[in-house]
Amino acid sequence: MLFTSISFLYYFLPIVLIAYFIVPKKAKNFVLFIASMAFYFYGEPKYIFLMLAEIFIAYIGAILIAKYKKKSILTVTLAIHIGLLVFFKYTDFLIANINNIFNAKLNLLQLALPIGISFYTFQIISYEIDVFRGNVKVQRNFLNLATYVALFPQLIAGPIVRYETIEDELSNRKHSFENFAYGARRFVIGLAKKVLIANMLGEFCNKFSATDEKSVVLYWLFAISYMLQIYFDFSAYSDMAIGLGRIFGFHFLENFNYPYISKSITEFWRRWHISLGSWFRDYVYIPLGGNRCSKSRWFLNIFIVWFLTGLWHGASFNFILWGLYFGIILIFEKLFLLQFLKKLPNFIKHFYTMFLVIIGFVLFEIDSLNGVYNYLISMF
Repeated sequence: MLFTSISFLYYFLPIVLIAYFIVPKKAKNFVLFIASMAFYFYGEPKYIFLMLAEIFIAYIGAILIAKYKKKSILTVTLAIHIGLLVFFKYTDFLIANINNIFNAKLNLLQLALPIGISFYTFQIISYEIDVFRGNVKVQRNFLNLATYVALFPQLIAGPIVRYETIEDELSNRKHSFENFAYGARRFVIGLAKKVLIANMLGEFCNKFSATDEKSVVLYWLFAISYMLQIYFDFSAYSDMAIGLGRIFGFHFLENFNYPYISKSITEFWRRWHISLGSWFRDYVYIPLGGNRCSKSRWFLNIFIVWFLTGLWHGASFNFILWGLYFGIILIFEKLFLLQFLKKLPNFIKHFYTMFLVIIGFVLFEIDSLNGVYNYLISMF
């Protein structure tokens, strides 16, 4: 169920709001949980049991982690969640590549991707790791944890909400006309971004893909339009999620901070999909050693993080290429480019950043390596 659909705006959301605000405080999480289950069931009925199973594993696993403080328990629970994500999202990708490399004829499983699995898996992982680290207290109320994992405002497109962000608000949050008004305004802004800007840019991109008469100018217009579309699309859903969260009393962190005003790729990735970047920093990059190690190990850490960042976006080589592309640029910036860029006028730094971002999103959009090559040749 999309936030922009008639079924969500005119039926689901009004019913949920009425039910949520008429029940007593103790029942509000129950209303949100049931609403989230209905929201998920509408899109993926058969995978609702997968989500419930993951929530139950996270609930039991975190209690055991908090009690025994053993890394082995954490490893087992993380392996289960990551294994399920890999199975549903990457199995066919792995089989297809085995067939190509070894000329095999293994059948694809053709599994439907469970809605939101990339987001709720990362939320569960961060919760379990934070419990192990002692950053948060284990949640012994199953309904509260289930509400956190399944919360429908951020289920389909983020942001990735960490447990520590809303830990207190799960059991003790305030509702006010000010919060409701802010949330409604933020939701409407996101809705406008999606319907009036992102969808219109998407129409142009679709028409470009359908035409056989493409000029160099048209290739560039598509690349720029797609870059704008993907920002207004992603940030629109973040705006709507933050707005809905505030209506229900939750304060989700910002996910985009005007990324297209950036003057370096380093700055761009501090402003773009902030919840994802900070998640990989805190749960992958720093545990690997970050930059407090030899230069060769540091490069390897960046390579691993950006390989995984690309792969997280989808089971395709173009996403991996996209991740490594930005990882390599960031290495060069950290080594010498940032010092050089500081000496340049702002408009040149901005042009440099937007040029590289445009090329990056060409890699993101074109789903075959041969297609990427042909597209870049056509642009230049």
